[in-house]
Amino acid sequence: MSNLTSFVKRLRNIMRNDAGINGDAQRIEQIAWMLFLKVYDAKEQDWEWDDANYRSIIPEKCRWQNWAHDDKSGTALTGDKLLNFVNNTLFPSLKKLPVDASTPIKKTIVQTTFADANNYMKDGVLLRQVLNVIDELDFSDYAESHAFGEIYETILKALQSAGSAGEFYTPRAVTDFMAQVIKPKIGETMADFACGTGGFLVSWLNQLQKQVKTTADADKYSNSIYGIEKKQFPYMLCITNLLLHGVDVPRVYHDNSLTRDVLDYTDEDRFDVVLMNPPYGGDEKADVKKHFPDDLANSETADLFMSVIMYRLKKGGRAAVILPDVFLSGTDNANTVKVNIKKKLLREFDLHTIIRLPGSVFSPYTPITTNILFFDNTHPTTETWFYRLDMPEGYKHFSKTKPMKLEHFQPVLDWWDNRQELEEDGVPKAKKFTVQQLTEKLGYNLDQCGYPYEKEEILEPLDLIHRYEEQRVYLNAEIDRVLTEITAILKGAAQ
Repeated sequence: MSNLTSFVKRLRNIMRNDAGINGDAQRIEQIAWMLFLKVYDAKEQDWEWDDANYRSIIPEKCRWQNWAHDDKSGTALTGDKLLNFVNNTLFPSLKKLPVDASTPIKKTIVQTTFADANNYMKDGVLLRQVLNVIDELDFSDYAESHAFGEIYETILKALQSAGSAGEFYTPRAVTDFMAQVIKPKIGETMADFACGTGGFLVSWLNQLQKQVKTTADADKYSNSIYGIEKKQFPYMLCITNLLLHGVDVPRVYHDNSLTRDVLDYTDEDRFDVVLMNPPYGGDEKADVKKHFPDDLANSETADLFMSVIMYRLKKGGRAAVILPDVFLSGTDNANTVKVNIKKKLLREFDLHTIIRLPGSVFSPYTPITTNILFFDNTHPTTETWFYRLDMPEGYKHFSKTKPMKLEHFQPVLDWWDNRQELEEDGVPKAKKFTVQQLTEKLGYNLDQCGYPYEKEEILEPLDLIHRYEEQRVYLNAEIDRVLTEITAILKGAAQ
């Protein structure tokens, strides 16, 4: 493809003329399923080359090369015939592929990917134009395939401004930093129990790739990751992302990590490393809370995921988890479960470091201030370091046009292996607390070394509106959660 960098722009320009596409969210979802089929077709050609007995799970007429590829003979489907094929043959066939427990993962992912996928385009001529642009991609060319892996990242970044889809994307600078600090090793397994588009999985693989020296190493590399994603659209994006990064058998499942009893997990269900940005601000139903011990059962999604992580981290394992400020600060009666989770974390794990992140890291998706908790399943916590990462010089806030970059974490990396307490303007920037201070003196309040003052942020009008909308959703969910817990307490007192 002569101009790979214009790929997304070309598709966007074509799809803007289609009456069935309404906004970036639908546009990206439309691109996603077509890209998946194109990438999967390239993988199948490799698998057929390596194994003469390989048989595709996709019906022959539905394979990319037989309906989407235009051989320039004038016979390629277009217009109403193409729309009819896509809507009445392709989608029904892929949604109902015969899959059972014996079906290999690399085949089941097709049916799972299309389970809830949609074709939004209504103009068959425009759909043909989009297919032709995608078909120009040559995934048999290593250089082009690798380059497109980077281009794919621009599609994922676009999710941040595509309505609620932004919740599935963690900025690459953050995932890369966490993977770098966690120091992957060949032979280890890493999990993300709400993996979204696969950002943490890919950052882990990129770090691990540097250690691959032999065929045995390559096998361990491909088998090192495990992911679960509840929603179909990010699951599709994740599978495509991993196929692009050389993982032929992605161990990623379209499922809900919160619907299994945490006490049922065995050693086989545990992992050496967990890297996660759990969904937060959600309000889970009562039947979900039944899968957790009473003292850890909360309706707040992030709290439940923290329990899952603790129950699924191997002895000796390492974790890096993004959590909102409310997790650190919750100490009162309405946050009893948060305190219990922190008690378990400090008593059974070594919470050695908390990095406080600037408030606009996830802008414009959410204004909620977040933190990265680093802990190991080695021994109880004895001391915890806090480090506040301030905005880099020249930045008032991060945004779509000025996103966070990996280089902005350099102050943390410089401090990480040479830790010392720091102050700026008389306010702690880096400080060490003993577990006795955190528990006995501070009452499990981990909100330390925070930002001493609010800096004014000047946002674009649409970003500002979006921020207010997301903040309102978060606050409404938090109010509902607290009211539910208070109601439960009052009912218990009345009985």
